[in-house]
Amino acid sequence: MTKGFLPVCRKDMLERGWEEVDFVYISGDAYVDHPSFGAAIITRTLEACGYRVGIISQPDWRDTESITVFGEPRLGFLVSAGNMDSMVNHYSVSKKRRRTDAYTPGGEMGKRPDYAAVVYGNLIRKVFKKTPVILGGIEASLRRMAHYDYWSDRLKRSVLLDSGADLISYGMGERSIVEIAQALEAGIDIKDITFIPGTVCKVKSLDCVYDGVVLPSFEQLKEDKLNYARSFYTQYCNTDPFSGKRLIEAYGEHLYVVQNPPSKPLSQEEMDQVYSYPYMRAYHPSYEKLGGVPAISEVKFSLISNRGCFGGCNFCALTFHQGRILQTRSHESLVKEAEGFKKDKDFKGYIHDVGGPTANFRIPSCKKQLSAGVCKNRQCLFPKPCKNLRADHRDYVELLKKLRSIPGVKKVFIRSGIRFDYLMADKEDKFFRELCEFHVSGQLKVAPEHVSDKVLSKMGKPENSVYEAFVKKYGRINKELCKDQYLVPYLMSSHPGSTLKEAVRLAEYLNQTGHSPQQVQDFYPTPSTISTCMYYTGVDPRDMSKVYVPKNPHEKAMQRALIQYRDPKNHELVKEALCKAGRTDLIGYGRHCLIRPREGTEREEKPKMQRNRTERLENRSEKQKITGKKKTIRNVHKKKYPKK
Repeated sequence: MTKGFLPVCRKDMLERGWEEVDFVYISGDAYVDHPSFGAAIITRTLEACGYRVGIISQPDWRDTESITVFGEPRLGFLVSAGNMDSMVNHYSVSKKRRRTDAYTPGGEMGKRPDYAAVVYGNLIRKVFKKTPVILGGIEASLRRMAHYDYWSDRLKRSVLLDSGADLISYGMGERSIVEIAQALEAGIDIKDITFIPGTVCKVKSLDCVYDGVVLPSFEQLKEDKLNYARSFYTQYCNTDPFSGKRLIEAYGEHLYVVQNPPSKPLSQEEMDQVYSYPYMRAYHPSYEKLGGVPAISEVKFSLISNRGCFGGCNFCALTFHQGRILQTRSHESLVKEAEGFKKDKDFKGYIHDVGGPTANFRIPSCKKQLSAGVCKNRQCLFPKPCKNLRADHRDYVELLKKLRSIPGVKKVFIRSGIRFDYLMADKEDKFFRELCEFHVSGQLKVAPEHVSDKVLSKMGKPENSVYEAFVKKYGRINKELCKDQYLVPYLMSSHPGSTLKEAVRLAEYLNQTGHSPQQVQDFYPTPSTISTCMYYTGVDPRDMSKVYVPKNPHEKAMQRALIQYRDPKNHELVKEALCKAGRTDLIGYGRHCLIRPREGTEREEKPKMQRNRTERLENRSEKQKITGKKKTIRNVHKKKYPKK
């Protein structure tokens, strides 16, 4: 492999002595050659296998010439919306346009289209009618089957159909993209590549599909939301590479979308190899004059130590994307990468993070997962830790010690999130103590999300008592270490199951503990999560029970305001919420009250304040008069009866 950035224009290609490229990778992000960016991993993986890859970042979707930079690739186009779903990238949960895009030079917004995977796919099809188009990245991965789209508030078809693409490589993609490349290299027509794990294809007949589970058709999904809930849960139960079945979704009589089982997880040796490629660990130099790419600042000196998450939060799409089986890198691989930081002139001795989706997961939750897969109908940590769970931090402790001991490394932080219930399940306190002693920068961010057990059960999170025990233990250990360190809890409003009653309970908790959150995450219904399914259907797909869903924007604003009840701007919303919840006892002057009453507008209150001040002055004057009279009487008495 040649050191340096991959070609971004025809001139770069010719300088390498190439007459054509095998693949053109089109991305909604700016080109950043760093292993935290999916585009970098996929393109470097293909390069390591001998394929020539050219990169077109953020092409102008209004101009077909923007995707013809390299001409027609020999094997096909690879298309990704970027590291984020383009709609999440563009819009807040209130559907307001965001002002900046961290994955664009200078943070400029508007360099990629809405629904980027669909737009890019159709742009290619206008010019290259028969060239294979393979979608990848998180947007395509989570929209691979029929899905609820929050931004249009309707059910949408598989992104494979709307984009005009031929295949989807879902999940992390290293295995499937190489197999696709090898199949195309062998001369297999893209329409006949229907068998690769970790891919989704479209077929006109089921003659070539075997052992498939037939889901409700798209028409049936549109007719009844309960059909969608059942279909979604079938998909959720088939996200494991060992036990997952092939899934079939019909669109009319002669068109089917077929999802093959997920790819097998990478071994530790394979993970090490993926992260050993000659990444430049920087954005392309052409962006320098534009201000660089902001997204790299948080990850440039961070280490990815694991993939996958068996935490199973219902509002998280990791189960559908990375899966529940944990994959890790070796200590040697991570130490080597950390030592490489010292060569960078910007490295100040601080490693910003060592983790992944969940920092303190370093081993599979139980021994059977790497051979039999995860349980279909059971979670590892919810509602209680499984009896087979291995809560063990010893490997992570050893890794962190090695990183701390590297000459030139001053501090190793953990910022990607600690799963506190897993930490509490560990019978040993060694990691907990080392976390507090060495890896917290004054504040530790954790995600209890809520305090109501009713809401937590819909989130797939542990009972609040577990978090309370964690808080006490954190305080005790910090006291023993003579450290003044705090917890910063992440909280979520308006999640399915949360009524105003539960929102008020959360506000009371914040009042009792003295927390004053600066930011609040309103529940965001992104594709392919259990919580989003609840939001759309009104039922929990796990048992089909009804779920209360706060959808009204005004109610959501009230729930959000309750978490930030101290902000004067939220006074009226908080008051309205407390009245509707029947909790006017929390409006008053007591310590338990959230807000004080307002008896009128500012103009009406001002005279009252002046009257109160006048009354106080008059009372003071009366006191002075009385005191003066007493002094006069005392003086007369002294004159009449002088001391002998």
